Amino acid sequence: MIDLAEEAKPIVEKALLVGIREPDQTDAEIREHLEELAELVENLDLIVFEPLIVPLGQVSPQYYMGSGKAQEVAQIAQECEADYIIFDTPLSPSQQRNWERLSHLMVIDREEVILDIFAERASTREAVLQVQLARAQYALPRVTRAWTHLSRQHGGGATNRGEGEAQIEMDRRLLRKRIQSLTEELKLVRKQRDTQRKARRRSPIPHGAIVGYTNVGKSSLLRKLSGADIFVQDQLFATLDPTTRKVRLDNNMELLLTDTVGFVRKLPHSLVEAFKSTLEEAVLADFLVLVLDISSPQLDSQWETTLSVLKELGAEEKNIQVVFNKLDRIDRQQEVVLLSRLNGLFPNAVYISTRTGEGMEQLKSRLSSIASERYSLLKVKLPMSRYDLVALAHSDGCVYEEHYNDDGSVELVCTVTPSHRHKYQEFAI
Repeated sequence: MIDLAEEAKPIVEKALLVGIREPDQTDAEIREHLEELAELVENLDLIVFEPLIVPLGQVSPQYYMGSGKAQEVAQIAQECEADYIIFDTPLSPSQQRNWERLSHLMVIDREEVILDIFAERASTREAVLQVQLARAQYALPRVTRAWTHLSRQHGGGATNRGEGEAQIEMDRRLLRKRIQSLTEELKLVRKQRDTQRKARRRSPIPHGAIVGYTNVGKSSLLRKLSGADIFVQDQLFATLDPTTRKVRLDNNMELLLTDTVGFVRKLPHSLVEAFKSTLEEAVLADFLVLVLDISSPQLDSQWETTLSVLKELGAEEKNIQVVFNKLDRIDRQQEVVLLSRLNGLFPNAVYISTRTGEGMEQLKSRLSSIASERYSLLKVKLPMSRYDLVALAHSDGCVYEEHYNDDGSVELVCTVTPSHRHKYQEFAI
């Protein structure tokens, strides 16, 4: 009799993680990278074994490491009954095939892990297309992995190809067509996004982009500032699509903030390219709000990774407001020492907790200062017939002084957006 309870048990798959230590790297660096890889892999519901660190003397074209060490790794994977060997270092298609022949297991690298996570998280049409394109481009040189079990025939021309070889060529053609089709479809979707961006650029309202490492609280920050119902979840790459919301500040100023896809160490170049239209929100914004997780042990490396991606996008010269989030998670006994060090490195940083609200007023004040750079400060005397401009100053900007004279005129010291400045010019005093 079939045990239905036994049959219904979920399949548990296990992964052995492998980090390769180059001569100029330390074990501590590699462990840090492997800890992040483990977090990525766990997002795919895989159980992770204690990772291996393999010292590398010279890169081998066959397995990346020497064949003797490769045999050791394959044997360890077999002994612990792993289903996957996952490398933190990128493998070439031929190295991947060689490893799978050696270990008889599925062998992938960090890039494939990130691609799989992105595929699970993508929700909008643009994100889905971007991930599908990146996966197709990644798969094209690796097509043979799926057909190594088929027989091969040796001999001359194309008509003498074996079943596996013919299938490989067919799959390659299909993949190339798929890549071409996805590229064309993405062009149309990106045109629509460009139209939305042009509308924003015509707006006098300042526009900022929230950038930073994945899972540092960027979406939580936008939700807290805007009051909008934005998807927030404590997981890597919870947000793949840019979300823009209007934020009204205390001095009646407004700005637009866009939440962008999170960065990660060793973000595959194919994904940087695929998500360029999403990441370009950072390039086109007037300023950046760079969020860091103050409680993370990898704070310094996350800062370096974020700057590296911004540099690749050409956005590192933007006006950047650094924000340290998750203040509620740090040990208060270490807080004084930590803040002293960070204040020395980031003198204009703001420290907040989106969970408790601590520091949010200071951040709003700093954003008001940034927004005011787009507004013009005026001193004007408006006649009674132009009280509409008094109302506009109140709704469009910020009124600092307001004095009514006996003749019915009004003297204002106020800020207005550049698009409305010309309306006040003849009344300037």
